[in-house]
Amino acid sequence: MFNKILKYGVVAGLIVGVPLFGMAVSMQGKPPPSYGVVLGYLIMLVALSAVFLAIKRHRDVDCGGVIRFWPAFGLGLGISFVASVFYVVAWEAALAVTGMDFAGEYAKLLVEQQKAQGVSGEALDRFVADMAKFQAQYADPLFRVPMTLVEIFPVGLLVSLVSAGLLRNSRFMPVRRN
Repeated sequence: MFNKILKYGVVAGLIVGVPLFGMAVSMQGKPPPSYGVVLGYLIMLVALSAVFLAIKRHRDVDCGGVIRFWPAFGLGLGISFVASVFYVVAWEAALAVTGMDFAGEYAKLLVEQQKAQGVSGEALDRFVADMAKFQAQYADPLFRVPMTLVEIFPVGLLVSLVSAGLLRNSRFMPVRRN
């Protein structure tokens, strides 16, 4: 089981990590475009489809076409965790290679959006102070790494739950024997 977790987790991690690193480096420290979040989560879902494939293959090949929910869920969580580690490493590598100040650029963008919405005075000052606090926190890897992990792992958790729930039913996408 551990070999399956590593094999499928590395594949999912590369599928999610390489584009993340490439996009971060190509943006050269600028915030992502408005569709960047949608594209990022779409890539996560494509990468984490490895969870479904791994559970199905394990059920069909190793378990004779039947798998219980908890073993399937555990396999999915393991793969999701390995993929999440790759995601975090890719982000940290992108920050190191580019030297980008993601938190600073992101905070500046949010402050500009608040100004465009007409926020001013004390409310704007409070928001700017919150953004300065965020920048200071984000500079600490003990804050940044878990925050980055939380971007992808809940998606993996959801994919694992759905995959285990569907594939525990042996009539869902049954084994085809020749």
